[in-house]
Amino acid sequence: QLQLVERGGGLVQPGGSLRLSCVVSGTTSRNYTIGWFRQAPGKDRQGVSCISSSDGKPKYAESVKGRFTIARDNAKNTVYLQMNSLKPEDTAVYYCAGRGIVVSPWRCLGKNEYDFWGQGTQVTVSS
Repeated sequence: QLQLVERGGGLVQPGGSLRLSCVVSGTTSRNYTIGWFRQAPGKDRQGVSCISSSDGKPKYAESVKGRFTIARDNAKNTVYLQMNSLKPEDTAVYYCAGRGIVVSPWRCLGKNEYDFWGQGTQVTVSS
C-alpha cells in the first residue's frame, strides 16, 4: 500500500516556476507508477504527467508539454514535477497518485489507473 505526500504548492505570478514533490512510502519495490493530476474548481480531475520505473519515460498532457518536467529520485522515493512558464489556467489543486505496478505510458494519464492518492496541494498562478 502506497502513501503519498505532496509538497511545494503556492502562489506564483504568470511566467513563474514551482516544483512539486511527491514523497512515496509504504513499499520497498521501485516498480510503481506515479501520476500527477490537477483539478480546478468545477472541472474534472485531469492527468498532467506520469512516470513509471520500467524505463522512466515520462508522459505529458498536451497542455503542459514543454513547460512541465517530471522526474523521479529512487534513492529518495520522491517524484518531482517541475513547472515552468506557469499560466493562470494552471491554477488547480495538484495531486499525485500511485499504483504498485508499472502502468503503460499509453494509460498512465488516466485517473482510474491509480489506487492511491495524496491529499493535494494548491497551485495558484495569479498577478
